[in-house]
Amino acid sequence: MHIHILGICGTFMGGIAAIARESGHTVTGCDQDVYPPMSTQLESQGIELIAGYSPEQIRLQPDIFVIGNVVTRGNPLMEEILNRNLPYISGPQWLSENILRHRWVLAVSGTHGKTTTSSMLAWILDYAGLNPGFLIGGIPENFGISARIGNTSPFFVIEADEYDTGFFDKRSKFVHYHPKTAILNNLEFDHADIFTDLAAIERQFHHFVRVIPNNGLIVANGKDPNLKHVLKQGCWTPVEEFGTESGWHTKGRADNTIDIYCNETFHGSLQWDLLGEHNRMNALAALIAARHAGIPVNIGIEALAQFKNVKRRMEKRGTVNGVSVYDDFAHHPTAIQTTIEGLRTHTGKARIIAVLEPRSNTMKMGVWKDSLAKSLSEADQVLCFTRDAHWAKDAMLPLHNKARCFDDLNQLVQAIAVIAEPDDHILIMSNGGFGGIHEKILSALERT
Repeated sequence: MHIHILGICGTFMGGIAAIARESGHTVTGCDQDVYPPMSTQLESQGIELIAGYSPEQIRLQPDIFVIGNVVTRGNPLMEEILNRNLPYISGPQWLSENILRHRWVLAVSGTHGKTTTSSMLAWILDYAGLNPGFLIGGIPENFGISARIGNTSPFFVIEADEYDTGFFDKRSKFVHYHPKTAILNNLEFDHADIFTDLAAIERQFHHFVRVIPNNGLIVANGKDPNLKHVLKQGCWTPVEEFGTESGWHTKGRADNTIDIYCNETFHGSLQWDLLGEHNRMNALAALIAARHAGIPVNIGIEALAQFKNVKRRMEKRGTVNGVSVYDDFAHHPTAIQTTIEGLRTHTGKARIIAVLEPRSNTMKMGVWKDSLAKSLSEADQVLCFTRDAHWAKDAMLPLHNKARCFDDLNQLVQAIAVIAEPDDHILIMSNGGFGGIHEKILSALERT
């Protein structure tokens, strides 16, 4: 089969392209912006890329066009496909029908922690010799790739996103995946560009719950009231909870060791370097899901002790003159707060300089203007890039003198270089490339 993917350079659609190519399909694709590293990764797999959405691409005559959710009406190639009544399908539906149909799907959903938890789960299965397929919205450092088919295994781990499927299918992506094992990590309001309120997201999560079989398992965060509300709407699948004393939970020690319990039963101790309560919750979810797939908890703990995290999740990009620079994907107030708190447990009294780009669609709309300052309050200094989010200037006022806002990236970099001192920790948070700020800061520090 020849498939032509519209929006191929996104993480999800690029993963589908890689899996389709690995499955033996001919794959071509296009995107508005075709550049490294995704373009290099795809081209190395024999996937031809085309810049832009010219209608002439129909001359490729693929068997089907696979449409990413970045594509909207008015897109010239999409309009030509519609005018000619050519076959097309969404990425999630293509994946469901061609890859997932006969697999044991382990799906990881939630507002936060999907990528990290999916990576942990895939690594546990791999460590146990099960060679799972996976499609993850980041690059787990244990694998160095975001997707693979795992042909010899019945298991497939997928990051189950609640964002919409496409302009022609407004259901959340995850309803297509039909998992046997599903993690419900947490649930908050987000994606204000497509959801009107929390109830609208809860409705999609319940649609997801409705397609999980009764011989499967739901692994749910027992502390999350919004998830409890979802499950109360109807649940036909066994549920195991984590994060509560009556379910799976952890007890931390001073030496960064965590003891793992189910109710009062001790299951083992995990020594690792990951920071924060949120990562302990992620680990519990992954261990329970892997246990459902037949992996004993002690083997899962052994695997997590060798887990290397995910790129752009508290990733240390470098240290110059005693100043450490970290990159993190946090872009929601809850994720921002837990990320800073996690770093604080590592740094102690050393200064944390938080650098934020409010870049997500929800952030740009100013939805979090009343909670953003509080989420940053644990940092010692806050620098916010407000070029595309001018509302954030007022949102920073509760932080008084420890917050500064910049519309110019170079001025922001220079300000960081001026205030940085040995033993400082610079935490950069954005769900985008942030104009290459990480390398610019490291270079500026070298010059000071």
